[in-house]
Amino acid sequence: MGPSLAIAEVVQQLVNGLALGSVYALVALGYTMVYGIIRLINFAHGDIFMLGAYYGYFLITSFKLPFVLALPTAMLLAAITGMTIEKLAYKPLRKAPRIAALITAIGVSLLLQNLGLILFKARPRPYPEVMPIKIWDIGGVIVSNMQLVMLGTSVALMLLLSLIVYKTKIGKAMRAVSHDKDAARLMGIDVDTIISITFAIGSALAAAAGILVGFYYNRIMPTMGVMYGLKAFVAAVVGGIGVIPGAMMGGMLMGLSEVLVIGFVSSTLKDAIAFIILIFILLVKPAGLFGKAGREKV
Repeated sequence: MGPSLAIAEVVQQLVNGLALGSVYALVALGYTMVYGIIRLINFAHGDIFMLGAYYGYFLITSFKLPFVLALPTAMLLAAITGMTIEKLAYKPLRKAPRIAALITAIGVSLLLQNLGLILFKARPRPYPEVMPIKIWDIGGVIVSNMQLVMLGTSVALMLLLSLIVYKTKIGKAMRAVSHDKDAARLMGIDVDTIISITFAIGSALAAAAGILVGFYYNRIMPTMGVMYGLKAFVAAVVGGIGVIPGAMMGGMLMGLSEVLVIGFVSSTLKDAIAFIILIFILLVKPAGLFGKAGREKV
């Protein structure tokens, strides 16, 4: 392999990695936002990702919605699902020991997985074609319109989230609740509403990621949220759990590392690499790349 071919191969894998990483980043943002607000690892988040993929599937196949309408509609349905789960499962445990909420999150995850298996069956479904596939060869690097849509949609949603968090009153309230719930309540902020909004936004982003994965890889299944959810959680921890820019960068790092391992080492290590990176980061910088070290209040 000549130098030019080797460079083209590396660039190709970087393009593939950025597309995949953008999806991990969207899911990781949900983990990090919820943790930042109520210090809960919402292990059901990966299953919201799965439900979002199915919402999009049925909106496109049964209701004949185009992709540009199916995406926001599925995000809205997932937001409602996330808020409902928060109200029914997590809100009653707001003052309970943290381990109780964590166990509940695992229970909700298993419930959603098994409901998915009952309702949608275990057989993978091919995702409907939402647009004709176009491919461009740019100096030996293959780029498809699906990759561009995947990356462009993810980046647009991440920019929108940043705008909401840092430039709106709701975002200011979210940051206040994250910093100190009691002080925020004394300032007149409805903490319960802000928590619900946080779950809604995180769930909507997960649903968008589920749809993008479905149409890019052309298949969905009820257990698809397990590994994507775990890798996105790793991305959030690596970036610094509770830190929004950290979740974005952690997701990109996960996508790039996975694709580079597949391309240049072995595809059998594609799942293991995420956890190898996690162990390394926890040993070297336990708070994550963008996190600040601090003592946990018990």
